[in-house]
Amino acid sequence: MMDQAAGVGARILADMSADPYGQFSPSIYETARLVSLAPDLAGHTGRMRFLLTEQNADGGWGRPDSYGLLPTLSATEALLAESHRTGNLKLVLAAGRGLQSVLTRLSAGDETLPDTVAVELLVPGLVLDINAHLDRLGTEPGRRLPYPKGTQPELLRRLREAVENGASLPPKLVHSLEMFGPAAQGVSFVQPGPFGAGCSPAATAAWLGSGAMAAKAPAVRYLETVQSRHGGPVPVAAPLDVFERSWVLATFLDAGLDIAPPPAIVAGLHAAFGESGAPGGAGLPPDADDTATTLHALAMLGSPRPLDCLWAYQKDDHFVTYPDERTPSVTTNAHILQAFLSADSADPQLTGAVRTLTGWLAAQQDDDGSWSDKWHASPYYATASCVTALAGCQDDPVAVRRAVRWVLATQRADGSWGRWEGTPEETAYAVQILVRGSDGRPEPLVEQAAARGCAFLIKTENLPDPPLWHDKDLYTPHRILAAQRIAALSVAAANPRVRRLIKPPLAHPMIKTA
Repeated sequence: MMDQAAGVGARILADMSADPYGQFSPSIYETARLVSLAPDLAGHTGRMRFLLTEQNADGGWGRPDSYGLLPTLSATEALLAESHRTGNLKLVLAAGRGLQSVLTRLSAGDETLPDTVAVELLVPGLVLDINAHLDRLGTEPGRRLPYPKGTQPELLRRLREAVENGASLPPKLVHSLEMFGPAAQGVSFVQPGPFGAGCSPAATAAWLGSGAMAAKAPAVRYLETVQSRHGGPVPVAAPLDVFERSWVLATFLDAGLDIAPPPAIVAGLHAAFGESGAPGGAGLPPDADDTATTLHALAMLGSPRPLDCLWAYQKDDHFVTYPDERTPSVTTNAHILQAFLSADSADPQLTGAVRTLTGWLAAQQDDDGSWSDKWHASPYYATASCVTALAGCQDDPVAVRRAVRWVLATQRADGSWGRWEGTPEETAYAVQILVRGSDGRPEPLVEQAAARGCAFLIKTENLPDPPLWHDKDLYTPHRILAAQRIAALSVAAANPRVRRLIKPPLAHPMIKTA
């Protein structure tokens, strides 16, 4: 059998090995912060064009539901700042439409914040900035923005005051350094290097401050490099090489693909570890999710590391992603379970943790059979992560079977799955849930649904994936999603009953073919 899926996977691995940043979509929030904070940075025209192009028909930005609030605030503030600098009427009109969209959202008083990074502090910071613009313009008082429920303006005020007085802050806040306003410039507890500050273009620009873009400091060169990758717009985080590489490797290996990653990738993953584990990329603190996924991938590659660093994240009957976490993550715990299961050890502590995690994950399952998580907007991602982990330990088939029934009940007419619309990413997760959850048993309904999902993936292989992953706003990790498509088609094709049902035939570069 010639494994064409592995061939495509090898090309992804080669591209990934040559890219120290990772392939991630541009961010409306982060790009708008650079418009406001670094108007002299190269690529400014491209960033302005991106913001204007991405504005929705209702005047806002971003994805549906509450996910549109932060990008709309960020883009509106940036356009207000830019229109003040230039007097451009087109920008004034676009800013006015954005402002009206925000006022409409917030006037109802029922806006619910998504569980994205630092949203409870970033939103009130932008509300303050926009209201300052409105004060400057002499806008009538009734047009001031209120603070949405769930935000913490008083905490933000205290944190800003602490920074102004020279206090150091926890490392996880550096990723969102821009929320401290002018006080962020040059703070001593941040030392930007060749990959910027806090793994964030906006945080780096805030640390540099206005007027610093003409310098040749490493942080400026970082911004110039990151913006050049998309012609001006920037991702919400960069670099995220450890995250991208460990997720791609784990996805391929969990699907049974025979891959041989370049030695530099394996060596780089080992080098990313410190005493507390591995971060997603330079400038971020270590976290349990990236640590666990990297440990799992390395173990499956036959290059294991000790699991000791994970125990520091244990809290009662589950694990936290990082210290002082607001809400626990089911996908982090699923990935830790996988790391434990891939370890070649009979340690009683490990055995007990596997049993405890299995029970904790099953208890987090929603009534309909799905799971939801803080790192992704779609329940299909969380459910696929949990099913993959639980199916691997085979201790809780009831939870897995409930997930399969939920997936069967939510398939769309075109064979796809998705929260807001059918997407290749969410369909890839659903196909894997069906195939892994059936554990090889003959189940015609499951097999037919999986085959229809595969047909959708083949038909839409060039269709871009919308942003669904959580950071400050939503983003798309392109190589990780390419790996998910390959994995879904490969695990489906490994089941001969599913394979026979897939139309068009399986002579396809992303599927195992004879």
